[in-house]
Amino acid sequence: MKRNKAAIASFSISEPGPRADAGDNFTGKGTDMANTPKRALRTTTAMGALGLLVAMPGLVATAPLEAQSAKAPKVYAISPTDKAEGAKAHPELLSEFGGAVTGAQASYVEQVGKKIAVQSGLSNATGDFTVTLLNSPVNNAFAIPGGYVYVTRQLTALMNNEAELAGVLGHEVGHVAARHSAQRQKAAQRNQIIGVLGSILSGAVLGDNAFGQFGQKLFSQGSQLLTLKFSRSQELQADQLGITYLKRAGYDPRAMSTVLESLARQNALEAQLSGGGNQTPEWASTHPDPASRVRTALTYAGNGSTGATNRDAFLTRIDGLVYGDDPKQGIVEGRKFTHPVLRFAFDAPDGFFMVNGTSAVSISGSSGKAQFSGGKLNGSLDSYINTVFGTLTESGQARITPSSIEKTTVNGIPAAYGVARVQNSSGTIDVVVFAYDFGNGQAYHFMTLAQAGGAEVFTPMFRSLRRISAADAGSVRPRLLDVVTVKAGDTVQSLAAKMAYSDAKVDRFLVLNGLQANSPLMPGQKVKIVTY
Repeated sequence: MKRNKAAIASFSISEPGPRADAGDNFTGKGTDMANTPKRALRTTTAMGALGLLVAMPGLVATAPLEAQSAKAPKVYAISPTDKAEGAKAHPELLSEFGGAVTGAQASYVEQVGKKIAVQSGLSNATGDFTVTLLNSPVNNAFAIPGGYVYVTRQLTALMNNEAELAGVLGHEVGHVAARHSAQRQKAAQRNQIIGVLGSILSGAVLGDNAFGQFGQKLFSQGSQLLTLKFSRSQELQADQLGITYLKRAGYDPRAMSTVLESLARQNALEAQLSGGGNQTPEWASTHPDPASRVRTALTYAGNGSTGATNRDAFLTRIDGLVYGDDPKQGIVEGRKFTHPVLRFAFDAPDGFFMVNGTSAVSISGSSGKAQFSGGKLNGSLDSYINTVFGTLTESGQARITPSSIEKTTVNGIPAAYGVARVQNSSGTIDVVVFAYDFGNGQAYHFMTLAQAGGAEVFTPMFRSLRRISAADAGSVRPRLLDVVTVKAGDTVQSLAAKMAYSDAKVDRFLVLNGLQANSPLMPGQKVKIVTY
């Protein structure tokens, strides 16, 4: 989370239409990619995204890769209009994803991305493509017309060779080459932008009812995921195109299946760690086991296929990437969120988990959910709170207003809060805005959603917000990806013990390296660990 001067205006509510045809994006945090401002909707509805949990039951390709490639759509060269729209969307996407990573790691990703992008036929000139490594802790990748291709550092860290990186980027370019966005644009506009909380937490926490739908609207901003939906057939076609591009570039086309498997395992691990269990999350209940998609990709590629993977070179080049939250955007450690730059911290309620976005922190549990963000304080906290409530509805909708606003002090910080009770077809909910005056025209606030009478679950969180000292801020350290060489006597357990986590060290190590519990480790083999 960074300071967001326009955060209050970002909490507008959009009425989502019917869910598009079960398409998902390539993201470990949920079914959506990254939330972009509405002002960018015109230029971002054309995004491609590599979906994961969209395998069709029983759908396994039987024809060889060459026969499947013959079905590929006609590809149109990048047009001046595409270039103009891509250039317009690019700065906003960088802002929403924490900016671009620079340096040798980014240059390497750019090199691989351009190599695979020219295989698409959109352009034969590598200079027509802009490939960006994003400073985001979300597992994600996407592309937009005009030659713009993106992958986050978190997803890059999950990969285990160059062919996997090329496969992910090839899938994204494949969506653009196949013009999937043009086919899905009306559906994307109906869905609007609902963000990761709307798509994941409203379904998993609140259920698929009016209460959950209100939650989708309420928490539509501040996350890092977009809602462009692709159909299952389009996702499978993008897999196919990505595999075709891998083959053309001389990579092992089986890499598409291995990276899909890694992401499926990462999704399952995150669900387990957040208390969701090692299973397909409820929000993805319409999507079968992703193992089907992995098998399909492997069949497209051909079990006996060969090609370059450049594993050791890849691991060497990504060594040192920031892993997880960047301290400049704040860090989640269990139930504690600390922002060393803005110098504050707070604790989520017991049993809740947090997701740190670019401009907001999302908090969710079985009894409700919340979002923490900030904005400019141009008057009193009363007017600030009323402004937040006012942005929860669009023009023509009934305005949500607090019954009253109460003033208080939290850990020496002037604060105020308002509660609004909202009735809908499925019951009554309480919306709370709890705001803090940090001085110098800066305010922060929680916005929470719970069943009527249940908002007290957030009281400890409201009371936990506090300023932190320079010493406390200086103690916050980033986690880094450390590529090490296995030595004689090293085991999965001994290497996993070095992981900079207090829980699930072995599971995290195995998923990060695409290994199984019985996978042998050989001296001289390179593996990844996460350290401070």
